[in-house]
Amino acid sequence: MIICVIGSGGREHAICKMISLSPKVSKLYCIPGNAGTQQLAENINLNIDNFEKILKFLKDSKVDLVIIGPEKPLVNGIVDYLENNNIKVFGPKKISSQLEGSKTFTKNICKKYNIPTANFGIFEKKENTLNFLKNSKFPIVIKADGLAAGKGVYISKNFSEATEAVNEIFDGKFGKAEKILVEEFLNGEEMSFFIICDGKNFKLFKTAQDHKRVNEGDEGKNTGGMGAYSPSGLINKNLENKIIEKIILPTLKAIEEMGEKYKGFLYAGLMISDNEPFLIEYNVRMGDPECQTILPLLKTDLIDICNACCEGNLENLNIEWKEKKSLCIVLCSRGYPDKFKNNVKIDNLNNLKLDNNDFIFHAGTKKEKNKIFSNGGRVLNFVSVSNSLKNSRERAIKLINQLNWENGFFRKDIGFKIIDK
Repeated sequence: MIICVIGSGGREHAICKMISLSPKVSKLYCIPGNAGTQQLAENINLNIDNFEKILKFLKDSKVDLVIIGPEKPLVNGIVDYLENNNIKVFGPKKISSQLEGSKTFTKNICKKYNIPTANFGIFEKKENTLNFLKNSKFPIVIKADGLAAGKGVYISKNFSEATEAVNEIFDGKFGKAEKILVEEFLNGEEMSFFIICDGKNFKLFKTAQDHKRVNEGDEGKNTGGMGAYSPSGLINKNLENKIIEKIILPTLKAIEEMGEKYKGFLYAGLMISDNEPFLIEYNVRMGDPECQTILPLLKTDLIDICNACCEGNLENLNIEWKEKKSLCIVLCSRGYPDKFKNNVKIDNLNNLKLDNNDFIFHAGTKKEKNKIFSNGGRVLNFVSVSNSLKNSRERAIKLINQLNWENGFFRKDIGFKIIDK
């Protein structure tokens, strides 16, 4: 099979890695890819927003299956466009993708189908939002409505912080904001819950816990994710059943009643409070860095899984997992998520001695004249699989220290809520 992965981050490098292990794959492309995917696939330098050029390439290259990594092309309807042109593609269509593309779309589904979530208000004007906040109880959560690469969420401790958040969103920090979401702050612990769906049936993927805040102890600004581990320490059979019954099934029913069938990964970002799940948000693709944490635990061929989803045949596939723990630490450019330097050379990568349970996924890198340079805020993902999260974390930290990249920083406490308690 000839496969093409679309995207350029750590998630896409992890997907390419798993695909490269499949005996069914004869050729692998990545659009546009990065310095890591280049080791496994042929990178094709196309803009992921240019569907026409992508289609021409896929047709010319006789690609059998396309796997979409990031959210933006999904929300913009790349699956509809490619399927209408007879290309087999793994991922949800445009309407389904509004679960991530519009927070108000998802909140309205929650209201209609009684899905447990935080109480919320939706506002279209700055003045109305601020008037509402004057009489609100703090802390409070403020969100930009559209896509914000995981960063458009503020937890405001007081009216002053809330005002700053509202101003930034309406002033276009995350692109044009027509709506803003204000919701109650939920106490509890977060969990990432993944399923995979073929339009009729779904199967559970793994759980994970992301670490969004830039500083140790979950302090500081929101980021795209500083690290993750899998499986989540919160999951149990009772909780799993509640998540499926109260959140997943009503959501899939809502999409079906809109005349769509959900196909692809669905990632529920949950808050768990006293073993009760509340939906914070949906993502319509694998999380990043959760994907890099989860996929190394997969025993079943990823191509078999994606094919079964595309063909509506997931029910007959048994998805198997390693009975291990996985932990990922993200090495970032100093200054992230604010200003940081790009194009900083990364030496020593080839000198690191990795075993079969170690993975380094490139997130923001590029290769020029056989040298690797940073090309983003989140640069490299260090993943280790072992029998314990503590061992996995120690191993990942050891590898980062061996790399000794002077422009980088990372959180040393990934998994602290379960390892260090």
